[in-house]
Amino acid sequence: MKKIGFIGAGKMASAIIKGLIKTGFANSDDITATQAEIDQLEEKSKALGIKVIGDNKVLAQNSNVIFIAVKPNQALDVLKEISPYINQEKLIVSIAAGITLHKLETNLPANTRVIRVMPNTPALVGEGMSGMIGGKSVKKEDLDYISSLLSTIGKCIVVDNEAQMDIVTAISGSGPAFYYKVINEIARAGEKLGLDYEKSLLLSIQTAIGSAKMALNREISMEELISNVATKGGCTRVGVDCMDENHSETLFYDVIKYTAEKAHALGE
Repeated sequence: MKKIGFIGAGKMASAIIKGLIKTGFANSDDITATQAEIDQLEEKSKALGIKVIGDNKVLAQNSNVIFIAVKPNQALDVLKEISPYINQEKLIVSIAAGITLHKLETNLPANTRVIRVMPNTPALVGEGMSGMIGGKSVKKEDLDYISSLLSTIGKCIVVDNEAQMDIVTAISGSGPAFYYKVINEIARAGEKLGLDYEKSLLLSIQTAIGSAKMALNREISMEELISNVATKGGCTRVGVDCMDENHSETLFYDVIKYTAEKAHALGE
């Protein structure tokens, strides 16, 4: 059983920790976390059911897999702090947004095994979507292990090159905000047409959940799923035609394109 350490015990790290324990992927005794607020160590330890300490160096020494789960502007300082305690036997996994493989590898000893991960906030409810890529010294079994680990909080993909991580950031990292906006705007449209907002919102949310599940478990193409609902001459077809006439494809392309470009800029 690997000893898993989290430098940082914020919301995302906490979601992963809870997923590991809930699914039995790891025992609570094999997980340790650190946080800067020394006066809250006991409280955080009780909340997570694991050992929480205030010393990153001690965690680095005693962990086989080390998650860098701090804010991006703190990540490089943390890497430099733990660098003397890192060797090729340890696996470093960064979930700090915008911290590239190059930054990870140049701030750690040569040939350190590093993996960059972009998770998203639905991990908090066990429905996360993560994208990841390994550094030059990472082995296939490292990627397989972290993929299995992240599957405790949702689903995970491995991208082909690091440039694609910006697209992952735009689609799944930032994506929840885009879906919330669509869900809310559909609900507001219902309200404007005369339906109570909360009822309209529930209709919109549950329809999104059901549609997403059908899309995830589909045996036909997305286009066929659309056509099955938007039959010729029906009311749904009018709505889909309205989306096409207003260039929804261009809108969503621009949303993802601009977000990915911003993600790339933040990583430079």
